[in-house]
Amino acid sequence: MDFIPNVLFVILLVTAVTIFTKNILKIKNNIYLGKSIHRNDDKPERWKNMARIALGQSKMVKRPVAGLLHVVVYVGFLVINIELLEIIVDGVFGTHRIFAPHLGGLYNALIAVFEVFAFLVLVSVIIFWIRRNVIRLNRFWKNEMKGWPKLDADLILYFEIVLMSLFLTMNGADLYIQTNFPTAEHYLQAGSFPVSQYLTPVFKGMALDSVILIERAAWWMHIVGIFIFLNYLYYSKHLHILLAFPNTFFANLKAKGGFANNPTVTAEVKLMMDPESDPYAAPDVSADEPDKFGASDVMDLNRVQLLNAYTCTECGRCTSECPANQTGKLLSPRKIMMDTRDRLTEVGDNISKNKGVFVPDGKQLLNDYITAEELWACTSCNACVETCPIDIDPLSIIMTMRQYLVMEESAAPTDLNNMMGNIENNGAPWPFNQQDRLNWVQDL
Repeated sequence: MDFIPNVLFVILLVTAVTIFTKNILKIKNNIYLGKSIHRNDDKPERWKNMARIALGQSKMVKRPVAGLLHVVVYVGFLVINIELLEIIVDGVFGTHRIFAPHLGGLYNALIAVFEVFAFLVLVSVIIFWIRRNVIRLNRFWKNEMKGWPKLDADLILYFEIVLMSLFLTMNGADLYIQTNFPTAEHYLQAGSFPVSQYLTPVFKGMALDSVILIERAAWWMHIVGIFIFLNYLYYSKHLHILLAFPNTFFANLKAKGGFANNPTVTAEVKLMMDPESDPYAAPDVSADEPDKFGASDVMDLNRVQLLNAYTCTECGRCTSECPANQTGKLLSPRKIMMDTRDRLTEVGDNISKNKGVFVPDGKQLLNDYITAEELWACTSCNACVETCPIDIDPLSIIMTMRQYLVMEESAAPTDLNNMMGNIENNGAPWPFNQQDRLNWVQDL
C-alpha cells in the first residue's frame, strides 16, 4: 500500500498538465482567430528584444520601487521552480530529497538560495498587497479594476504568500527532524536552511510522527497549490509570466510613431497623385480589397494584437501615463486590452459550444465593449506603448477601430469630417480655395 501516494501524485500531475495544455491550446486557437501578420523579420533583434525586456525586465525597473519588487518575485519564481523538479521526482518515485546524495555541497547551497528567495518573495508580495489595499495606489482603483480584476490581483498575492509559507514550513519541519531525530527513516541529513531554521522552535516538544505529519502536509499542500495555480493562470492576468516572451518577440520593432499604411488606400492615393495615370486604364484591384476596413470585432484584429490582449498584466502603467485619462476622459488603455481579451474569450467560447463555428451573438467589440468616445479620446501620443513593461500596443487596436469608424461607418467626429472634406475639395485642411491661400501675404 506504500505505492498509493505515488499513484495519487502521478494522477494529480497528469491531470494538472492535461488541463493546462488544453487551456493553452484554447488560447492559441483564440489568438489564431485574428488575421495573420508577418512579424518574423530581423530575428536576431527580436531575440535580443525578448531577452532584454521579458527576461531582463529592463522596462520594469523604470519605476524603481515596483520594479525592484517585481524583479525579486520574478527571479524568485524562476529559482524556486528548480526545486519543483526535485519535488516532482520525489512524488513520482516516493523518494525524499533525491538529488541530495548526487549534488553534495552544491545541494546545500541550492536549498539555501531557494530559502532566501522564498523569504524575499514573501516580503515583496506582502508589500505589493499593502500598495494595492492599504496605500491604495490610484492606478489599481480605476473603474475597470472593480470586481473580478481586483479579486484576481489579490488572489495571486494570496497564492504566493501561501506557497512560500508552505515551502518554508516544509523545510523547517524537515530540519527539525534531521536535527532531533537523526535516525528517522526517509529523512536524509541534507540541505542548508538559513530561513526555515527560525521556524524549528515551533516544533519543540512534538513527537516525531507529529512533525512528519506537518512536513508531509506542507509538502502535499505546496505541490497541489502549484498545480492549482498552474491552471488558474488561464483565468488570470498572471498569464503574462508565460506570454511575455512571445509577446516581446513579436513586438513592433519599428519607430513607435510610425503607422502602417493600408495597402488598398495607398494604391488608390498613388494613382490619384500620379498626373500621368489614366484612371480608366487602372488595373482592377478589387480582388485585393479587404472585406472590411479597420476592426469592429476581435476577428478583425491581427494575431499580435490578440496576443497583446492575453498578455496584459493589468498593471495600469499605460493608463497612469495616458494624458487623455489624466484629464478625465473615458479612455483607459488598460481597459482597451481587458475588453479585447474579454470579448475574445467570449467569441472563443461561442465557437467551442457550436462545434467550431461562430454563431452571431448580436455583440461586437465596438460599442458593446469599447465605445467610440473612448477611441476618439486617444491623442495617439504612444505614451501607453512606451511605458508598457512587456511591449503591449493598445494604440494599434485603437487606431484599427478608428479606421473602421471612419471608412466603414463615416462616423468620425465633426471636426475631423470637416478637415477631410476640406482636403478632398481644397487640397488642404483649411476651408480656403487654392486660389485664395496667399491672400494673407497681400494683407501684409
